[in-house]
Amino acid sequence: MALATNSAAAAAAAAAVSGGAASQPRRAASFLPLKRRTISAIHAADPSKNNGPAVPAAASKASSSAVATPEKKPAAQGKWSIDSWKSKKALQLPEYPNQEELDSVLKTIETFPPVVFAGEARHLEERLAEAAMGRAFVLQGGDCAESFKEFHANNIRDTFRILLQMGAVLMFGGQVPVVKVGRMAGQFAKPRSEAFEERDGVKLPSYRGDNVNGDDFTEKSRVPDPQRMIRAYAQSVATLNLLRAFATGGYAAMQRVTQWNLDFMDHSEQGDRYRELAHRVDEALGFMTAAGLTVDHPIMTTTDFWTSHECLLLPYEQALTRE
Repeated sequence: MALATNSAAAAAAAAAVSGGAASQPRRAASFLPLKRRTISAIHAADPSKNNGPAVPAAASKASSSAVATPEKKPAAQGKWSIDSWKSKKALQLPEYPNQEELDSVLKTIETFPPVVFAGEARHLEERLAEAAMGRAFVLQGGDCAESFKEFHANNIRDTFRILLQMGAVLMFGGQVPVVKVGRMAGQFAKPRSEAFEERDGVKLPSYRGDNVNGDDFTEKSRVPDPQRMIRAYAQSVATLNLLRAFATGGYAAMQRVTQWNLDFMDHSEQGDRYRELAHRVDEALGFMTAAGLTVDHPIMTTTDFWTSHECLLLPYEQALTRE
């Protein structure tokens, strides 16, 4: 499930659930379910790096003295490295009050299994290259930002399902492959134009997403908490685990996609148009079955599905990037 490579390429914020991948990532089930309790950072004195794939690394962001991160020598100017963002100016980094706790959390995250494989990232790059040359269409959709409160299997399923339906319509109408990208499994951070928010004379730090602070307008909630990064990691892995199951377990079968009913189909003109198109797709599937391509063929029962997020919390991104 690819989230970026260590080359700062065009795939720099995407993760894939590949229906035809020969190798599967480490089981994410160990992170399910998320328990409603504080997760403390625990790490060895000198944790080793996992030799895994690269995950999002946004080279365009820059460092700020407001965020304490593990000391590493910045890369030479103009050359990308895992910490080259520190040599630039970053505008969206929070100010953590406890540097020791932040360092402890980042060291803990460095020991966690990577979220995606580098091979999956390379596969996504190939698909995006096809789209850049006009031989595929990129469809991206999802929430503005994920939250801890709304984390539920049904929400993940609904987003996955609507993107599959949209992809089927675009693929049938455009007669080109569709690269389906969900804005999920890591889309927590929110960019802000102002560092502070003021209400009724009370001035507090802006809400920057659930992986940074809380949305309640209270002093306690708005203080950036490093422990939120660990919970964000666990929720991202759990989301990807469920998406993998949906993409490869038969839920994404083409005949199911065209048969799903949504409320809008019964209450809008657009729904009538979709129903007509779905009927045409069913006819095409019937022809393919008659020609020998049965509904049990892997190409008809699985799909490639990718995820993406904005790489705003750079210390977190660095901790999960593998060289």
